[in-house]
Amino acid sequence: MTGQKTLNLTSTQVEQYLREHPEFFNEHLHLLEQMRIPHPSGNAVSLISKQLELFRSRHQELESQLTELIEIARENDTSYVRMHKLTLALLDAKTIEEAVANLETVLSEYFLTDFVAIRVIKHISDATVSNLYIEPDSEEIKAFSKELSSNQPTCGRPTLTQAKILFGDSSLEVQSYAIMPMMFTELEGFLAVGSREDGRFHYSMGSLFLTQMSEIVGTRLIALLEGK
Repeated sequence: MTGQKTLNLTSTQVEQYLREHPEFFNEHLHLLEQMRIPHPSGNAVSLISKQLELFRSRHQELESQLTELIEIARENDTSYVRMHKLTLALLDAKTIEEAVANLETVLSEYFLTDFVAIRVIKHISDATVSNLYIEPDSEEIKAFSKELSSNQPTCGRPTLTQAKILFGDSSLEVQSYAIMPMMFTELEGFLAVGSREDGRFHYSMGSLFLTQMSEIVGTRLIALLEGK
């Protein structure tokens, strides 16, 4: 027919049009069943089938993300409860002896640790708690020079020397440990927890809660050492 022109549209123009008119297929539903999209298996599938496949995949992905977030939230709640128990136990202590005993109980019952060791670097001639204090010039401190100099929690497997200094006769049972330096103006020392389970305290573990633990313990010990 004279006067008619053939309209040639590029794929880009078609794409742009569909983006600007997302309601197009609502008005032309019959086209969806007629369109075929290549499938990895080699068979063509309808656009509706392809969309359902994409929706299911996206739904599974979002569901996995939600499950992961819920698990993280639960872990954070558990950590919060543990830290709360730790804080209350330390505040309840009126003496260094009580603080050490309460700390060992809380770390064992709520943090599920097998061994606990606290060392304060200080000269005390008449210490009432055995193995609590280490002389500032003691050779034992050299075994922890790396950990103390970094002033950051460290997780992994202790050396035999470290294990003996911290856990005494139980040293050979300790398969993994976490050591938390307490390097304050009024106090120098470290807190360590050990486990019979290899990998219980792994080097890749986060250090946030361990750092907070050392700060809580160190702050309370400072107050008790000052008679507060």
